[in-house]
Amino acid sequence: MNADLERLIALQRLDSAADAARRRLAEEPEREKALETRLETARHRVAHAKEQLTANQTARREIEKEIAVHQGRLSKYREQAMAVKTNVEFHAIQKEIGHAQSEIKTHEDKMLEHMLEADDLTAAAKKAEADLTAEQNAVNADRKAMSAEHAELQASLEKAAAERAGLVAAMDRQTLAIFELVSSRRHGVAVAEARDGICTICHVRLRPQVFNNVRRNEEIVQCDSCNRILYFVRTPAPATQNP
Repeated sequence: MNADLERLIALQRLDSAADAARRRLAEEPEREKALETRLETARHRVAHAKEQLTANQTARREIEKEIAVHQGRLSKYREQAMAVKTNVEFHAIQKEIGHAQSEIKTHEDKMLEHMLEADDLTAAAKKAEADLTAEQNAVNADRKAMSAEHAELQASLEKAAAERAGLVAAMDRQTLAIFELVSSRRHGVAVAEARDGICTICHVRLRPQVFNNVRRNEEIVQCDSCNRILYFVRTPAPATQNP
């Protein structure tokens, strides 16, 4: 294979890997934002669960106050019942006593409902807190992995830059200029494999003579359609088996 063509293939692989690494690094702010969103969602669930539990406790205190008011009235009516002198007064007091007792029962029933609800809300709050702890641990692990990946990507970029410098130094200037020009115009991809008479990037069929030249891998040949530098990968001959 032509030495410069071989260097171009290696150079393209380095550039493509470096571009992928840079894109991955550029995604880090969004990835960090997604991690924080996960935590914020878990925190919101905890806050919401606690708000519901607090509202339940407040409602129970209000019911307790109402029960105390009606119990006070019931005690007062019972005392008054001891002092009534006529049946009319007695029936009136009994009516008030019955009303107070009914109100007490109604509020006690509400209290029981809120107490049962409080058990569920307490369990929900504990689960939300446990989920937050688990999410925090998961996010910490993801951040640690992202930090390790960041260091690995940076190291790969430095290594690629050093290897690239070596390839560029050994390459023909005109050939390198072609590569750089095509790369700048074709989104960083200046080298393409030709397979079955077709450029595998732009998918345009090559002229037979062009493809024959590419198959030899002895010179720099560009695609007539996309101008990418073409190369051919020979299929290894099948291994022969001894009888």
